[in-house]
Amino acid sequence: MPTRRHATALLACGLALLTAGPAQAQDYPAKPITLVVGYPPGGSTDLMGRLVGAELSTRLGQPVVIENLGGAGGTIGAQKVASAAPDGYTLLVGANNELAIAKLVTKTVKYDPSSFTPIGLIGSQPMVLVAATSTGVKNASDFTQLVKKNPGKFSYGSSGVGTALHLAGEMVKEQAGLFMTHIPYRGVAPLTNDLVGNNLEFGVFVLSSGLPHIKSGKVVALGTTAAKRAPATPDIPALAELPQFKNVDIESWFALVGPANLPQPVVAKLKKALNDTLQSPDFRKKMAAAGSGVAAPDANLAQFWQGEVAKYTKIVQFAKIEE
Repeated sequence: MPTRRHATALLACGLALLTAGPAQAQDYPAKPITLVVGYPPGGSTDLMGRLVGAELSTRLGQPVVIENLGGAGGTIGAQKVASAAPDGYTLLVGANNELAIAKLVTKTVKYDPSSFTPIGLIGSQPMVLVAATSTGVKNASDFTQLVKKNPGKFSYGSSGVGTALHLAGEMVKEQAGLFMTHIPYRGVAPLTNDLVGNNLEFGVFVLSSGLPHIKSGKVVALGTTAAKRAPATPDIPALAELPQFKNVDIESWFALVGPANLPQPVVAKLKKALNDTLQSPDFRKKMAAAGSGVAAPDANLAQFWQGEVAKYTKIVQFAKIEE
């Protein structure tokens, strides 16, 4: 039979367990943070992760270690974070591919937006529709006329089924009533090789990936996919400037998220560190050099995310995209 001393000890243990979580959250971070990127080193999401990781490390006073978990269009990395302990020590810099599109097109994806705690938007950059030099196409009007006169003859490539690049291509088709075949590639490198080698007529790049080939004259820029011209490339028109593409508005965006149910004190510290980062002139300069715009510090990621899923759902249904 428990004595009063035993009962007091049990009560003390229970209170300690109840208060341990909040106390640990208040002391956050007390050890290195793992920042997962669901792609190999060198891509646009990896670049975002490294830029943000360095800033968070400085502002939070702990090392931020980048863990590249490439594969399955970013979903392997996203799944790891969705399944991680909600303590703030495993975070994700993710793109719209894995955060908002994958669940719509791939039945095997087990997570959804409710599996994460939104921390904040980092930034975005448009995609760019390009033509191989062999097509003779110089601008978006030439492109529209050529494809409409030859329905089904031409193809465009992207970095894979269900990627933001694929959805951008399908949005272009839907807006102008074009009939083209989509060719999915296993990444940007083989897509680039076929475009530069004139083995493919058209393609969609993330702006930062396509820009070197545009500047070298190896491919022709037809237009960017955001509603307005990108500050990094004011000489490249937005597709939306043409009447047939007036509703084309899709970008590749990047966000910082954690597992669902992160403690509020942890979320608050991460949001402050990210917001301070977004207002840093040095960070903004580096983002501009990468062709990316910086998100507003007060952007509501959860609301934005919901709107993006609704937009992508319409495109997926139009194109009947499914893996």
